[in-house]
Amino acid sequence: MRKLIVWLLLVTMLMMTPSAYAEESFSMAGYDDEETYHVWTENLFFERMQEKTGLELELIQYTTAAKWQAAKDAMLAGSQELPDALFKADLTTQETVAWYEAGKLIDLKPYLAEHAPNLWALLESNPEWMKAITLPDGAIVALPYLDTLQFNNAMWINETWLKKLNLSVPTTAEELTEVLRAFRRTDMNGNGDKDDEVPFTFSSMWDLRFLLHAFGVNANDYYITMDENGTVSQILTTEENRAFITWLHQLWEEGLIDLNGFTAMRSAAAAPEEDTPVVYGVMLAPSPASLIHTSKMDQYVLLEPLFCDGKQVYRDLTGDVIRGTFAITSACKDPAALLRWVDFLYTEEGFILSEAGMEGVEFDVNDDGSWLWVDTTETLNKITLPSATIRTGSPTPGFTSVAFQQRLDDPTTQRVVSALMRLREIDSMPYPLVWLTQEQQNRVDELIMQIGSYAELQMVWFVTGDVELTDETWQEFCQKVHDLGVDEMVSIWQEAANAD
Repeated sequence: MRKLIVWLLLVTMLMMTPSAYAEESFSMAGYDDEETYHVWTENLFFERMQEKTGLELELIQYTTAAKWQAAKDAMLAGSQELPDALFKADLTTQETVAWYEAGKLIDLKPYLAEHAPNLWALLESNPEWMKAITLPDGAIVALPYLDTLQFNNAMWINETWLKKLNLSVPTTAEELTEVLRAFRRTDMNGNGDKDDEVPFTFSSMWDLRFLLHAFGVNANDYYITMDENGTVSQILTTEENRAFITWLHQLWEEGLIDLNGFTAMRSAAAAPEEDTPVVYGVMLAPSPASLIHTSKMDQYVLLEPLFCDGKQVYRDLTGDVIRGTFAITSACKDPAALLRWVDFLYTEEGFILSEAGMEGVEFDVNDDGSWLWVDTTETLNKITLPSATIRTGSPTPGFTSVAFQQRLDDPTTQRVVSALMRLREIDSMPYPLVWLTQEQQNRVDELIMQIGSYAELQMVWFVTGDVELTDETWQEFCQKVHDLGVDEMVSIWQEAANAD
């Protein structure tokens, strides 16, 4: 009888205490565009994560930005049921605040040290990351993607052409101009056609704005910059911008920059075949692979930011922190369990699983520690990456392991990664991540729509000579920019910086 009572007590305790091996079930919704070809319910990443964590997930994937935005709006309004978590959440800063203030998202900060120790260690080691994701009231509501290897818009120069002409790598705008002139007057690719070379290629005025660094200017997409004293200013009406546009017009007149640049449409699918002659001297692109065949990649090296008054500046396009990738809603009964799940992605093992899949299945590791894909490039792009990894598409919570990227057994990738890491030593954010109120964001969006539409077109016309850049036309440009509200926009960004 005593044994029976002990057995019944044991059974009762087991029924009351969750087993360490029992699978817990949660719902998770998010956005992964259909063009990534990810199907969450079939993707091996989630299956492998369940095996590692014991969490069973009901996956709710939205495959267009419009559908995901409509779903987020409905959840916030209360007309659609909340999932337990948002993954690849694509939350704006305003959405993060609005959801938190409405009680739809919970403050994760009290849980992080215990239940997300890998992320917490990264944040404690990098206080600027911690600050970037912390709301003004001290809450951490949405988790980030931490990326120290963004594929920034960089300058790549044809080193083979430089050596052919016995030229040094240019270090200033003046030196670059002379190199482009040399490229222009020579049949650099040796195909007998002196007119097919393009000394410098780009694809938009936005592209060209990265060259502002040659005049000591580092500004964001709002034409905003902030100095070391915290003073915010705009760069559109500055003499540096005028000198920059004047220089671009000179390059345009001499045929040194791509005359199709303002109308060019680039895509990886349009990259030339292997036997296509190389025609570009310098290109603005995240990687030369977007414009030339990979077999010609070794011709190009990073053209480091040009010097102005003895200094180098360059725009860090996105910074290390991409906000709003993961959040836990007020519907979740066990936030700690979901945090343990997502915390795995802030480890190297978790990054590898999301980026490359599983060793011995999607990739192999060589004796020297380098790794390579198992499948051919075609199979990799069409099948392996869509079905076994999750990194492409909307930003994934986690971090980038630069060390793993650099170990890929591919010289081209290693060269690009090393070059971009060198660029990271120089570039910087022109303006820090701040928290705008919804009212501020709405007004800034309205202002930049007006200012940007006018300024971009007018600067293109100055570059091409459709409008001559004179003292009179420059003053008209500056006055129009002020009339459209650039000073008000500066004041909004200054207020946000002061409050940060």
